[in-house]
Amino acid sequence: MVTAAASISSAEAAETKDPFWAPASVVGLCGFGTTTMIAGMAIASNGANWGVDNGAVFPMALAFGGSAQFAAGIIMLRRGEIFPGSAFCGYGAFWWAFTLFLSGFTGDAAFGPTAPYDIVWFMVVWALFTFTFAINAHYHGWGITFVFWTLVIAFILLAIDFGTLGAGHTVSKGLWEASGIDTFICGFAAWYVATGIITAQHHKGRKVLPF
Repeated sequence: MVTAAASISSAEAAETKDPFWAPASVVGLCGFGTTTMIAGMAIASNGANWGVDNGAVFPMALAFGGSAQFAAGIIMLRRGEIFPGSAFCGYGAFWWAFTLFLSGFTGDAAFGPTAPYDIVWFMVVWALFTFTFAINAHYHGWGITFVFWTLVIAFILLAIDFGTLGAGHTVSKGLWEASGIDTFICGFAAWYVATGIITAQHHKGRKVLPF
């Protein structure tokens, strides 16, 4: 069984073998984590005055959550790290797709009468994608496991939110807040793991921050 120390950041141990391709797990996790935290606050703002909207989410989603994270995924795949490489490429593409869809790039149909159900199925398929990683995440430490399971929950909650809208009902403020807070916690956990990885590297492999 792969231990947590040889988990998503196992590439760090191989850094001297391939110095040209440095480990990219910190970039990938921070790109995912910071963007997800902002998105979580934007979602929660549908239920309470958290003061965040998609004007803050979209630039982060394109630049850091999308582009930087996708690049990190390519690097990790180049290093032979299939789990983080696939995840980073996948969620980098998610942020691109999310931004293109919600910004109206796909045309007026994105905001037509079926729009809530379009978003529901968007969230459902990403919940399935996330489940693929969640059931294997325990091989990569408790921190990564927590990230993926809270993300599964976030996608399910968002599917419920927009399914409720599609059915012509009002989503309760509490449900919007719960969806946003869970999403924020997921992103915060990813940021924490990234911080743990880079801190351990600077302390000769000692896990100052357990992950």
